[in-house]
Amino acid sequence: MAGPLWPRTRRGSTDEALIKSVYEEHGHALLAYATRLTGDRAAAEDVVQETLIRAWRHSEVLVNGKGSVRGWLLTVARNIITDRYRARAARPPEVSGASATPPVEADHADSVVDTMTVLGALDQLSPEHRDVLKELYYRQLSVAEAADSLGIPAGTVKSRSHYALKALRDVFRDSGIKDNSDGRRPGRPPQQPAGLREVVA
Repeated sequence: MAGPLWPRTRRGSTDEALIKSVYEEHGHALLAYATRLTGDRAAAEDVVQETLIRAWRHSEVLVNGKGSVRGWLLTVARNIITDRYRARAARPPEVSGASATPPVEADHADSVVDTMTVLGALDQLSPEHRDVLKELYYRQLSVAEAADSLGIPAGTVKSRSHYALKALRDVFRDSGIKDNSDGRRPGRPPQQPAGLREVVA
């Protein structure tokens, strides 16, 4: 089994005492500097901690007498902040868990059932009624555009759409969508209600 990353030797204890004294002397200035650069106290405290860990790993820099200890610490802190900023910029933006807008449709099962019910009911209509409803409601054409598309007068489009909607309501009623007293499952239209094909404008 591997030993600890930094064994506690006499030198290790000396390094810890050195880092403690460095923190007591420079910690406040280091924290103020990191807070000014990050604009975030918690992030600045993390930077100070990482700076002191690097100082511990390279304690010889603190005692070699070359240059300012505070200058070295501030440079290390600035480099840590720069590295973190670059790493954040390279990552795709994080998405907040609490979205201001709800999902478009959390559960689409009801929508699927409704669509299947309407398609089943449309199958029970005459082709003329089904075609006029598709033009007006599915393709969202105006009466004049539907008339052009179907090659029939606009008055016939209006008349057929009136009777088509009436026939569609009858299919829903007969299939038990609103009144399920006949024992059939809602949403399952009957094979062919009597008289529907005769209702043509």
